[in-house]
Amino acid sequence: MKIPRLSIILAAGLILCACSKDDNGGSSKKPSETSFALGADISWTTMLESKGYKFYTQAGVQTECTALMKQCGMNSIRLRVWVNPSDRFSSKEDVLAMALRAKANGMRLMIDFHYSDWWADPGQQVIPAAWADYDLTGLKKAVGNHTREVLTLLKDNNIDVEWVQVGNEVADGMLYHKGRDGSGKAIDVVDYGGNITKNPRGYIALHNAGYDAVKEVYPDAKVIVHVDNGHDLGHVKWVLEAHKTYGGKYDIIGLSLYPGQDWQTPLQNCLANISELSSMYGRKVMICETGMDYWYDNNAYDMLTAMISGARKISSCTGVFYWEPEAPQEEGYKMGAFKDGKPTHAMDAFAH
Repeated sequence: MKIPRLSIILAAGLILCACSKDDNGGSSKKPSETSFALGADISWTTMLESKGYKFYTQAGVQTECTALMKQCGMNSIRLRVWVNPSDRFSSKEDVLAMALRAKANGMRLMIDFHYSDWWADPGQQVIPAAWADYDLTGLKKAVGNHTREVLTLLKDNNIDVEWVQVGNEVADGMLYHKGRDGSGKAIDVVDYGGNITKNPRGYIALHNAGYDAVKEVYPDAKVIVHVDNGHDLGHVKWVLEAHKTYGGKYDIIGLSLYPGQDWQTPLQNCLANISELSSMYGRKVMICETGMDYWYDNNAYDMLTAMISGARKISSCTGVFYWEPEAPQEEGYKMGAFKDGKPTHAMDAFAH
């Protein structure tokens, strides 16, 4: 997800929405790993708490955000990790704190490596400052070490990790902007880095370094290649063809879809692409990110309901994750699914 450059986000909650189970969040038993994953990325939670934000149910009961997601019908949590963030949020320690909450609620876990000190997405894949002078060999080593370090911290704390994204929305690779010029424009690294257009072998080498590190720590974890614009088949194939050509190793194709108010056609295209991509590349597919402006609340509920029900009918699709549903529009992000500290009707889609 490409993030607006603005101050970050609040959160909220729910017990008595239609998806609610009980006041204690139900059993802490972990869902079967063969079940359909319904989840959310709620990585902003600890930062919001530090700013004084609190999470509430529709009945006004203050409740921790992870537990609220479970009460809404979700069984999984996704957490991003940055290399050396300017504050402690989305650091490996912050990820551990949130992963422990997911474990306490019996929820499955996805870790999303950005391999950057900040947001990585199709418009920016900035090499971490500490890695800025590395050549491709050095970047490969850094990717492997960072991946092992974060995952080993989780494993040492008895955290189960079911899925790992090696890179975030890698539409043209990862680790290919060295920094930014005075105007804020990303500076390309031409001679090394993981830009698929300029250096496809380099991208695959970096990805495989992450893949190998994941399997070293969590042999059974599923490695995801994550691409934006899941409704655009050619766009996704651009990345997957590089993997096919240069020996990329992965287990699941991950897609993002933010279809907008006129959501029906993009959604139907995305659902069709799930089957097509699985058939072409022999992998399962997952919607790793989705969202819709909650001011169009009924549309958001209808879109999510259609997405989840449609994805469940596709045997090759393994799950759907909302991106930061707790985010309030007053903080500048328009595609959360909460309002005034409480979940909107959109969240009811996860109860079915």
